[in-house]
Amino acid sequence: MNQLPLVSLGRSALRVTPICLGTMTFGEQVDEPTAFALMDHAVARGVNFIDTAEMYSVPTRRETFGATERIIGNWFAARPGLRDKLVLATKVAGPSRNMDWVRNGAADLSPADIRSACDDSLKRLQTDVIDLYQIHWPNRNVPMFGGIYFDPAKETVNTSVHDQLDAFAGLVKAGKVRAIGLSNETPWGVAEFVHLADQHGLPRVATVQNPYALVNRTLDAGLDEVMFRHEVSLLAYSPLGFGSLTGKYDALDIAAGGPTGRLSLFDSMRKQRWARADTLTAALKYNALASDHGLTPTQMALAFCYTNWRVASTIIGVTTKAQLDEDLDAWGTALSPELLAAIDSIRWAHRDPAQ
Repeated sequence: MNQLPLVSLGRSALRVTPICLGTMTFGEQVDEPTAFALMDHAVARGVNFIDTAEMYSVPTRRETFGATERIIGNWFAARPGLRDKLVLATKVAGPSRNMDWVRNGAADLSPADIRSACDDSLKRLQTDVIDLYQIHWPNRNVPMFGGIYFDPAKETVNTSVHDQLDAFAGLVKAGKVRAIGLSNETPWGVAEFVHLADQHGLPRVATVQNPYALVNRTLDAGLDEVMFRHEVSLLAYSPLGFGSLTGKYDALDIAAGGPTGRLSLFDSMRKQRWARADTLTAALKYNALASDHGLTPTQMALAFCYTNWRVASTIIGVTTKAQLDEDLDAWGTALSPELLAAIDSIRWAHRDPAQ
């Protein structure tokens, strides 16, 4: 693997590697000793960026809420001096998505909720500051996580974007947060956060963390322009489509379950967009295309993100050292114009099935 460079996140002072270690499996599929070993290895190989969230691990449940942050906090505590060398990102969960263990299932994310959630994350992470604090999903009526259509009939009264920004401003002023970001956001949402921040002198969002993968390129339909013009950086998540773009599900009936990965291990995952029949059909075609061009499916899928002008840092999620090495070794893989054209041809025929 070539030496990883550093990239800036938005207009913030944060400088991160273009590969970020995602941790959502820590505390469920990955136990604490294994998580420690994975983080150690990622750092040894040059990664300086770790992303987590208060609601992790995934699949989310009451018993493991906050488990991932606690594991990372224990790792920091066992390695004095390492915390200052890394960029740490976490997220505050948005309004309830049938998780009554998060703020008692509140349908709103209030300023007080943001402040208390930040304090709780700081304690679990055993750190004094969060480098990048993100809203995990919008605090308003918006289609997400597989939703397609906006429905005005579902409008509710929620804490405004301005008041959310004002709460983040207090955290930045208190030295608890260095920069802020969004996740699972829409073009309107990103633009509104930037507009109000600039108008009122509030913290400007540095990043948006959204899905970006061969089977989900909805970001290309407008959000990319918003990010470019407003200087907001993309943190691409699920670049391997929850494993569908690695080839490991190509010959597997995931509905029957099995030990291969999240889509086969967990019933709740089999109901998500990444496990749709259309998604797996498209993934099969992308995986075959990679093989036809002398690449593994993982290499091609990750190189698509690693070399894309839209992406500042790609978040990789792994459960083994071998997976981590494979993902890191894909850095530097080039995709020819002919291969990129073939990728686009598949997209025309199978348009973003994991939207």
